[in-house]
Amino acid sequence: MASPLKVAVAGLGTVGSGTIKLLQQNADRLTERLGRAILITAVCDKDHSPRDYPVDGYRWYDDAIRMVAETDADVIVELIGGAEGPARAVCERALAAGRHVVTANKALIAHHGMALAATAEANGVTLAYEAAVAGGIPIIKTLREGLIGNERRQVFGILNGTCNYILTGMRETGREFEAVLAEAQALGYAEADPSFDVDGIDTAHKLAILATVAFGCTLDFKAVHVEGIRHVSPVDIAYADELGYRIKLLGIAALTDRGVERRVHPCMVPAGAQIAHVEGVFNALVVDGDFVDTVVQVGRGAGERPTASAVVADIADIARGTRQPTFGVSVRHLRPLPAAPMASHRGAYYVRLMVVDRPGVFADIASILRDNDVSMEAVLQRGRAPGEAVPVVMTIHETEEAAMVKSLQQIQALSWVVEPPRMIRIELI
Repeated sequence: MASPLKVAVAGLGTVGSGTIKLLQQNADRLTERLGRAILITAVCDKDHSPRDYPVDGYRWYDDAIRMVAETDADVIVELIGGAEGPARAVCERALAAGRHVVTANKALIAHHGMALAATAEANGVTLAYEAAVAGGIPIIKTLREGLIGNERRQVFGILNGTCNYILTGMRETGREFEAVLAEAQALGYAEADPSFDVDGIDTAHKLAILATVAFGCTLDFKAVHVEGIRHVSPVDIAYADELGYRIKLLGIAALTDRGVERRVHPCMVPAGAQIAHVEGVFNALVVDGDFVDTVVQVGRGAGERPTASAVVADIADIARGTRQPTFGVSVRHLRPLPAAPMASHRGAYYVRLMVVDRPGVFADIASILRDNDVSMEAVLQRGRAPGEAVPVVMTIHETEEAAMVKSLQQIQALSWVVEPPRMIRIELI
């Protein structure tokens, strides 16, 4: 049997603890499957409080950078988090020293993945990050290995369980965003500061990575159009149901004749679509390939056990001696494809207005839309309340984003519009 693969783990939070538990509990199974043992030799965390798993046999460090310098581990597992600071320094130094690195850090990869991958290639080691995108769903392996023979034109999905839980709760109970968010925080599904999740940043980090792996293009987080879910209301969710849609926060990457689209925003998806029925904290990924057609993966996108499963899968590849280019091709072969401007995106739209109910309202709306070459598909208004504010809902035929945005700016300027228009893109997936 080959000599053990020595591993050092930096960060004993939720994912780090889960990783150690998995390696301990399934040690015999892993050894049998890999033909060699995985041996944890060192751990790093400033919190020395007792754990619910044994750590006595490991050398303990308070400083992760010192651990990299002193340990003889073959693999450094970075589970500290954050795009800068110790997490970045640990990965840079480990790769430069010829150590393999496994991480669950989507922000680090989204912002610095190109440079880290170049260092890994220069030193003949692996930078692995399956756990950084969609937790326990093996989407990186699927794109990089399972679908290697396919031309990928689109990859999209639900990439944040917190947002999916909130939108599911709002639809099922009719409660407002803030109430369901508070519930998600109480259950541990949302952080005390939920901004990265509900404002779409977490999804954008993951989408930037997916676009690079799927299309072989340079990694460009700044090219991602990002919107969150704070503005989605129970009124919009109810209208979506009436129109035959469900609202999901999607990350969508697509190759178009204008370049690479990378966009994160709430979408209305047909109620019959598979992804419409992915509820709660679950994630889902959909990949379109020219030979395989459509592949759908659903699973838990976060949490101790699913994310640890992905971390250990990367460690297992290293133990087997399996090496893949970080993004599917060498960094020097990633293509600098142009970013498709969001203003040139074409699609259908849902729009909700709050307007004072008086004669001439629809004539004014129709005039603005006509002048911007925007065509209404349908209009919904329930009841009459002369002189009072009432909701007016429109669906818009496929049109250019720039024309839609300009139309809404002009409509908002009208005196009888009492609050900013709400726009949600309709994705006929």
